[in-house]
Amino acid sequence: MRSLSFLSFSLLAFAVATAARAQEAPVAADAATPTPTPPATNGNDIVVTGKRLDDARAHIQPSLGATSYDMTSATIQALPGGENQQLNQILLQLPGVVQDGFGQFHVRDDHNGLQYRINGTVLPEGLAVFGQTLSPRLVSRIDLLTGALPAQYGLRSAGIIDITTKSGLFQDGGTVSLYGGSHDTIEPSFTYGGSSGRSNYFVSGDYRHDSLGIESVDGRSDPVHDDTDQYQGFAYVDHILNDSNRISFVGGYSNQWFQIPNPVGLQPDGSWSVGGQTAFPSEALDQRQLERTGFGQLSILHDDEPLTIQASLFARYSSLRYRPDVLGELLFNGQAQAAFKQDFTIGGQADGVYHLGDAHTLRGGMLLTRDRSDSDTSTSVFPVDASGAQAGEPLSIADRDAKTAFTASVYLQDEWTLAPTLTLNYGARFDRYAGYRTENQLSPRANLVWQPDARFTGHIGYARYFVPPPFENVAVTSVASLVGTSAYPAVTTDTTPFAERQHYFDAGFQMKPGAHLTWGIDAYYRISKNLIDEGQFGAPIILTPFNYAQGRIGGIEANASYTRGPWTAYANFAAAKAKGRDIVSSQFSFAADDLATIATRYIYLDHDQSFTGSGGLSYAPRSGVLAGTSLGGTMLYGSGLRTDGAIPNGAKLSPYAEVNLTASHHFAASGVDLRLDVINLADHRYEIRDGNGVGVGAPQYGPRRGVFVGIAKAFG
Repeated sequence: MRSLSFLSFSLLAFAVATAARAQEAPVAADAATPTPTPPATNGNDIVVTGKRLDDARAHIQPSLGATSYDMTSATIQALPGGENQQLNQILLQLPGVVQDGFGQFHVRDDHNGLQYRINGTVLPEGLAVFGQTLSPRLVSRIDLLTGALPAQYGLRSAGIIDITTKSGLFQDGGTVSLYGGSHDTIEPSFTYGGSSGRSNYFVSGDYRHDSLGIESVDGRSDPVHDDTDQYQGFAYVDHILNDSNRISFVGGYSNQWFQIPNPVGLQPDGSWSVGGQTAFPSEALDQRQLERTGFGQLSILHDDEPLTIQASLFARYSSLRYRPDVLGELLFNGQAQAAFKQDFTIGGQADGVYHLGDAHTLRGGMLLTRDRSDSDTSTSVFPVDASGAQAGEPLSIADRDAKTAFTASVYLQDEWTLAPTLTLNYGARFDRYAGYRTENQLSPRANLVWQPDARFTGHIGYARYFVPPPFENVAVTSVASLVGTSAYPAVTTDTTPFAERQHYFDAGFQMKPGAHLTWGIDAYYRISKNLIDEGQFGAPIILTPFNYAQGRIGGIEANASYTRGPWTAYANFAAAKAKGRDIVSSQFSFAADDLATIATRYIYLDHDQSFTGSGGLSYAPRSGVLAGTSLGGTMLYGSGLRTDGAIPNGAKLSPYAEVNLTASHHFAASGVDLRLDVINLADHRYEIRDGNGVGVGAPQYGPRRGVFVGIAKAFG
């Protein structure tokens, strides 16, 4: 930890020293135009400088050769629910993003290989399952990068969710709002931003209560025992030191409490008794989960052509506490586990870009992290005899574990302009991970981009990926401590999860035949060794990683958007297939017959969905009697996730389509906005999960029809 902190501090110290030396030197007005400009002296100059530094930061980490989809704050506001939605619901409108239960989503049929970045800096992974750590209110722009990624992206590679936050640079004032409606929803919130001299700031906060905190387990519109209370806060502040240097801080905190929803009308099968009691109505179960997350990032940006550098220190703390209904779970399941897990990650990141003549742009950087995970569980179980029958009253088994992991990554790449219309981006990264295992890999990357004119852009690429298992979720329960109890598994093998290694191929194009229409197609194929998947194997909603020895994932995505006058429309469609063979880690979580079947054949992954679609239409005239009014709707389609059939994951659930509508009006004179949203207009009752499948712990249904209204007032 000491060496990591010293190295991270040294990176910042170097950047600060560079900034100090640069205060007396002329600086470039633009990253590509070496024309000196005087230091900023007034508000307009500060805005120009801030915008140029934003552009310079984005230039460090381009999406060259990757597949990129973006959404702006204005796009989010135009969706049903706007900024009052959870972030995962917004991302479902992007191509190839598949809806799952517990608020999860999958990019290109990968389970959870997502990396979040805020203003270019990695946000370490946390323990949150149901909750969304980040609020849409902080978003100025979201970019989803996927495909054959450039070398600066690693460790999590299915999708990079790069969030550019609001900064206050172009905003002076704030909003207060109140939103609510169906499912007992009430959501007050505020935002405020502005500038003072060379400093910019933005803060947001919200509270949400509703009775649909987790997806319904039986399709009811208002499930039994499903309340949630959620608090979120966010702050951004930066200070422009001079025309070439800026220091910034980003921080956030979330506290989210959930009841675990209950099925209705079920009783235990009578296999277990506590003090002579064998009956327990399922609707009386009282299980709860609390998730907390806090994070902070301190960054310094130096931009002085031909060199741009950003160095950052970051930290993230997250915890998850599951409180069981001990009596009810013992009678239903033969065991009940109280669980507390916490994870604390600190690290340093540095990225830079250097223009080496007209033909070459070099990029390089490093990432160091230290991750400490603690687990404390208490499992109530029954003693059992040799036949597995109950042999006494319940007893409690405590299990505590702590582990530290280190990750070190470096990369170097060259953006080589082979011709005015042809660019090759090639490079490599090296990652070393030391956690429950120590593994490493050198990963080459190459992308070729061809743009013969302004109407067509084509790309083809290859990436080698190295993906460690999610350290904070690795199961630490001692199987040996459960011998002679009702929790002792039928399979006792417990191989520690491996890092996944991938060969990834991607090709696609984008066409813009006119001023209004843009469309594109992208195809990909991935070959994996030790493919990582995750499952929920107990009452605590904690996902446990495991590996398939081999994996094959492939698919194709199509997207189109049209904008003309007040009309905007988009449509996305994706087809995918994901399969794995032979489970080679965390085997104690599975039944012996399932392991035997999967060892000899490829099966579909539980989160595979053959076809996924989304689309939207909005109308927002700027003049006439409807000026200030916005009307719109979105659609979400899924052909169904997997469930068990003749073999594990051998069948699929029924397809579904969800249609949502929105209407809003802005009253310019008073600064008041009113909105009306309808979610699941047709009140379609559809299953996301049915409780069956490899690693699937419980059924989940999509939201039933909900009607919501909101009012927001601008001030400042």
